[in-house]
Amino acid sequence: MKLLDARRDLYRRLAHKEGYRSRAAYKLKELNTSYRIIGPGFFVLDLGCSPGGWTQVAQELAGNKGQVMGIDKSYVEEIPGANIIRGDIEDESVVEQIFEYFGGKINAVICDLSPNVTGVWDVDHSRQISLNYAASKIMDQVLAKKGNALFKVFDGQYSIEFRDYIKKKFAKVQLRKPQASRKSSSELYYVCLGYLGN
Repeated sequence: MKLLDARRDLYRRLAHKEGYRSRAAYKLKELNTSYRIIGPGFFVLDLGCSPGGWTQVAQELAGNKGQVMGIDKSYVEEIPGANIIRGDIEDESVVEQIFEYFGGKINAVICDLSPNVTGVWDVDHSRQISLNYAASKIMDQVLAKKGNALFKVFDGQYSIEFRDYIKKKFAKVQLRKPQASRKSSSELYYVCLGYLGN
């Protein structure tokens, strides 16, 4: 138990030291090192971006020639180089704002989505997966062919259904749990590579 706490504290301390808004930044860094979900010059959409750790990393990975937009219902403090908008991903009208910013299709969609957790597992799990379906509807409209995506899921009965759904859309889908995730956490990540298009 002490070892797990030490690991958790390590990523929290690292985030504080390196200027990231959350330890989640290291999950994206690790997954991107393995799979190159985001590359230099990529146009990247971060759905459910609060507090902004993934947006910060996406901005670094995409570099000066890339563009990054983050969307969240909550207020997110400005991130240099990225465009943050306050919006609801379950309202598809945000698609207009996405195209307005990028001016066309994009290369990657990343989703570290969580509902307001109630503590009732069945409710939280189904709600989290529902958010991913909403995110994938936006993805279908904005992601370019051969683009990549990353989805966090709360592992459970509905995550298998979501995997089967998303697998039809990509050349390759891998399930991963990064080192920066707590061992006790039910969160897993679907790394989706090579979007097949509609």
